[in-house]
Amino acid sequence: MRLTSLSATGYRSLRSIRLDIGRLTLFVGENGVGKSNLYRAMQLVKASAAGTLSYEIAREGGMQSALWTGKRRSGPVRMVFNAQFDDDETAARAGYCVETGLAPSYKVEIGLRPPAAAGFAFEPQIKEETLSIDSGRRPVEMMGRKGAAVFARDDAGRRIEHPVPLLDSETALAVLGSSGRYPEIGDLRATVLGWRFYHGFRTDRDSPARQPSLAIAAPLLDEDGGNLAAVFATLVHIREDTADLDRCIADALGGARLDVPVPGETATFGLRFTEFPQRIFRPEELSDGQIRFLALAGALLSYRLPRLIALNEPEASLHPSMLPALADMIAQAAERTQLWIVTHSHTLADEITARTGVRALTVVRKDGATSIEGMKLSGSFEDE
Repeated sequence: MRLTSLSATGYRSLRSIRLDIGRLTLFVGENGVGKSNLYRAMQLVKASAAGTLSYEIAREGGMQSALWTGKRRSGPVRMVFNAQFDDDETAARAGYCVETGLAPSYKVEIGLRPPAAAGFAFEPQIKEETLSIDSGRRPVEMMGRKGAAVFARDDAGRRIEHPVPLLDSETALAVLGSSGRYPEIGDLRATVLGWRFYHGFRTDRDSPARQPSLAIAAPLLDEDGGNLAAVFATLVHIREDTADLDRCIADALGGARLDVPVPGETATFGLRFTEFPQRIFRPEELSDGQIRFLALAGALLSYRLPRLIALNEPEASLHPSMLPALADMIAQAAERTQLWIVTHSHTLADEITARTGVRALTVVRKDGATSIEGMKLSGSFEDE
């Protein structure tokens, strides 16, 4: 199941924006234009699947911080997120033509507590949710929610009222998707929970990426980089194919070679540099830029990639000479999964475009609202 579009309304600097999402979606822009809000909007869709949407909004300052602060139309104050997908595998199982496929769409609306209602004044409250599937004939609503009342369709297509009213802070996607009773809801939830967001790996002395990992096969990197050593050990000793990893590390780090001993109780790694071929430099000895690049390599070149990888300013702390190797890793990962890249480095964006042919979308801010340069409200570009 692949994400095809994302829209956000009423969130921070995102007054109203819709984006078509391809295999690789690349955003570039200056500081302060709202690039991170685009990234964060996608994170909040995942939080809805995880059941932590209200918590995540409260953690960033509550509704008073998260709501669009510009001029509003009359009516209820709402934040709205809408994610659309295509799903050829589900279409095939249901007997539809794969070329036609199915188009699941999930929308969630968040608002404020009514003045006379129970709850905390600035607590995010889920007002409405829908999950519909369009088979090319007409959209079928598989789940609907207004306030506390929720209905869904079971595996026989019957409309069922959910017996337990939901709290205003709970999402129906998380509650129903984890119940095992509604296959389509569960499939979509599993897809979104499979996304990984890598932003600002810690590089301080106590960084998780610098620590030994438990010796457990690790097919993909944790979001905090805490199993980086296990990811490298899995590539070296289980997959036994590190050609891409070795090449990118050598290109970025002046010919350095990754050293990964056979794990005992824990997995570890180090680097051998051409100037000191007999010595292994352990993670605690590496620079912030070196450990960050290695963490990005673990995220992009792991044994198995997640359904979607989102990187927010991956160039931070990297020397400019590392950017071509980073672009190589991004291009290779884009052949295996979906990528969403947010950067303020035009150099990195140009390097990625040169390798993939993907057009970088320039993020701008006009009248307080984040938008894409040259993009119309429909999502198409003026020059198309």
